[in-house]
Amino acid sequence: MDYYKKYNNIIGWVLFGISLLVYMLTLEPTASFWDCSERIATAYKLQIPHPPGAPLLQMMSRVFSLLSFGDVTMVAFWINAMSAVMSAVTIMLLFWIITMTGKRIITRHYGLDKTRMWAVFASGIVG
Repeated sequence: MDYYKKYNNIIGWVLFGISLLVYMLTLEPTASFWDCSERIATAYKLQIPHPPGAPLLQMMSRVFSLLSFGDVTMVAFWINAMSAVMSAVTIMLLFWIITMTGKRIITRHYGLDKTRMWAVFASGIVG
């Protein structure tokens, strides 16, 4: 079981790194034409977006906008970077949720050997 936990953590963090790399390489450095510009503007000034809601997202975006250190040309980049980081975290957590569920199902019916362990990991990666 120690192998399962070790490999599960390693694969989850590797997926986080790969997805973060892909998201950061394809990051838009400025505000786009769509709703992202409104979210960036309202997060930077802590205003009420349309439709109102997602206060945690607004506060997290404001914290990331502070990483621009007063350079208003970098605010959009840092808020878009926050979206990339949070998306990579989502992928990592989704992998762990899938493997946790798969492990429970497999061990309840069959037991967990190496082949089934890697089948659970493969299902998490595909998910």
